[in-house]
Amino acid sequence: MPYTFKGSEALFQRAKRSIAAGVNSGIRKMEQPVPLYFARGAGARVWDVDGNEYIDFQLGQGALLYGHAPAGMADAIATQARLGTHWAAQCELEIEVAERLQAMIPSAELVRFNNSATEVVSAAFRLARAHTGRRLILKFEGHYHGWSDEGLVGFAPPADTWADEENLPRLHPSKGVIPEVLQQFVVCRWNDAAHLRRQVDAHRGKIAAIIFEPVLCNTCCIEPAAGFMAVIRELCDRDGMLMISDETITGFRFGAGCAQGYFGFKPDLTVLGKAIGGGTPFAALAGTSAAMAKILSGEVVHAGTLNANPLCLAASKWCLDQVRSLGATHPANIETLGRSLMRGLSDLAGKHSIPLRPQGPGLVFHTVMLKPGTAEGAVRDYRDYVRRHDAARWAHLRRCLLEEGVRAIERGLWSVSLAHTQRDIDDALTRAARAFARHAATWSAPA
Repeated sequence: MPYTFKGSEALFQRAKRSIAAGVNSGIRKMEQPVPLYFARGAGARVWDVDGNEYIDFQLGQGALLYGHAPAGMADAIATQARLGTHWAAQCELEIEVAERLQAMIPSAELVRFNNSATEVVSAAFRLARAHTGRRLILKFEGHYHGWSDEGLVGFAPPADTWADEENLPRLHPSKGVIPEVLQQFVVCRWNDAAHLRRQVDAHRGKIAAIIFEPVLCNTCCIEPAAGFMAVIRELCDRDGMLMISDETITGFRFGAGCAQGYFGFKPDLTVLGKAIGGGTPFAALAGTSAAMAKILSGEVVHAGTLNANPLCLAASKWCLDQVRSLGATHPANIETLGRSLMRGLSDLAGKHSIPLRPQGPGLVFHTVMLKPGTAEGAVRDYRDYVRRHDAARWAHLRRCLLEEGVRAIERGLWSVSLAHTQRDIDDALTRAARAFARHAATWSAPA
């Protein structure tokens, strides 16, 4: 029988009496039929308060590269908690974590720690502007860089704002944003080198940095086109702009050297979050010595009471050591598992005539649900995704999957953890078979 969620529903109704909208992050309200409440997790599985067991590919929005509740990390945090939870001062752990990052990521000559990637992005923008003396940041449509006034500019402009194909809208999805902030950005199309070159030339001498997700995971799962990273690097070198790689999602999932090692490029600054802390609130700004110079001189203020919190550092040290210990087997193992899952989902889609098209490198991927009459082939950018992805039909299938115990992120992103095994993939596909059959039998397009 499909899962039911009476316990989660009761807790959500209770939460709405004390927590604004009943959730502590707006995106969590998207989950249907109700935001779920969880009791425990272990490895690749998680259990909600109703006792439902899920094979988890949501993984804390990708943060749980190591699976749920790994014993070694729990022990590391507990050991540190008995020594002290917070000093607002220095401890040896922060040096140990920084040295590991230096050893793993060639561009990480120096680092600074924060509590969230949103904070790190803000620090990176401030540093880039101080470094160059320029005010503009170039980013790509559909890329997410935190929920701040600056991080969400150009993230998801509605289709009715697309009239100008050359000068893309600088919009923010939230009310309450300082209007002048929007004017500090240039927005480009992902994987369109010609458009990027034209926009850089049009604003030449005014752009401080180019920021990007090396694999666009917040809108579909879109890898960089061949040579696109090289074009960004070339333009940054030519015009003295900083190249900022936001590896909040890709960091360490794509190997010890992150996506920059996987795809072979060297940024000036790197944003690290999620997997660097394994589910603890921990993030880092890493960069070359030249790019970090204004922090060294004190000209750029970078502060935070809880920066380099020892509990988070203990977790991060354990996490980084796990990645390092895997050597050349990572990310090959999770990439193989992910591709196995993608093939299985594609086979089920074909069996039931469902236009589902998994896209991505396997270790992370997106399940694109094609709208009737739209073209086949890989999605290349944000607008292509909006035009072709049937969000309503995916939401229906996603709920069917959830009710059979297979959990992916609401927007369609799947992540594979180091805790997943082929048995988990096979079990997920067995459950998915029931979900696909039920979706095929009950789905009807909105009138």
